Amino acid sequence: MAAPYLATHGRLSWLGSLAIACCLLMEVAAWAGLAQAHGLRVDYYKHTCPSAEAVVRQTVAKAVARDSGAPAGLLRMHFHDCFVRGCDASVLLDSTPGNTAEKDSPINNPSLSGFDVIDEAKSVLESQCPQVVSCADILAFAARDSIHIAGGFYYAVPAGRRDGLVSKESDVAENIPMPFFDVKQLEENFARKGLSLEDMVTLSGAHTIGDSHCSLFSDRLYDFNSTGAADPSMDPKYVLYLKTKCPAPGSSQDPTVPLDVTTPKRVDNKYYVNLKYHRGLLSSDQALMDRADTASMVRANINRGSMWAHKFSESMVRMGSIEVLTGSQGQIRKSCRAVN
Repeated sequence: MAAPYLATHGRLSWLGSLAIACCLLMEVAAWAGLAQAHGLRVDYYKHTCPSAEAVVRQTVAKAVARDSGAPAGLLRMHFHDCFVRGCDASVLLDSTPGNTAEKDSPINNPSLSGFDVIDEAKSVLESQCPQVVSCADILAFAARDSIHIAGGFYYAVPAGRRDGLVSKESDVAENIPMPFFDVKQLEENFARKGLSLEDMVTLSGAHTIGDSHCSLFSDRLYDFNSTGAADPSMDPKYVLYLKTKCPAPGSSQDPTVPLDVTTPKRVDNKYYVNLKYHRGLLSSDQALMDRADTASMVRANINRGSMWAHKFSESMVRMGSIEVLTGSQGQIRKSCRAVN
């Protein structure tokens, strides 16, 4: 198995490099075991479609050149795929006359983006390696490549997922964590997917990039818990800033603002720094500071940003292994939008 590695910006001391190398050796063994347990492996397409990962990487790079918000969309799409029916590309399927698909749930539509990027990569791969590379693997590669571009660190993605045959709107609300969840609800939601409390806190850091519609949190600014006032857990200056961007609840306007006000286009640990200063945009973000155990994890991620990147990579691999279809299960779609 190829070793995952970080391509971080800046220089590391000799001792720091040695410590990271030791950590990576342990990670390789852990990730290899995880991949084998789920029937996935790194370099899965080495012989059947050697260009697979390069095609996805190049497609994502072109998308980011056109739109700096592309990484957030692709990362979020991978999350929303894996949390509903596992990582089987069910989120990519179009609705049919008899069925409303996941992508058309109000939770995903119109906020989910990046479908065109996956379609473009799939089209190229179908011309080179017909019905070899699954849409589910393309999505996992695209999320990783988005993180690499926006964050500067890289990890190996075990592949071998196959594509699911079912996509139902009704499954989305039952599985996706909501922006108003408290820590207990978040913990339980992630546990149902086989992810730990630390995975939950680590993966919450995905909110280091991307935007949120004001309607998902405007009650915190104007009428928290029907008090007619702002959420007292929010930094008052942050509240004033957000009020210049977001109208009161009930408005016909629903603009977006960055989830991370500090470095909105960069995958880094500033998301956690914002929580320390009460600048978590969603209540589910700021909730991580409400309990001693999760608050301790937040502080650790603030103090050791490079180690958060390692943990995030590990947690992404674990998330990418949720309820995967392998072997003869599912299919390899010709188009990511429809079952063959």
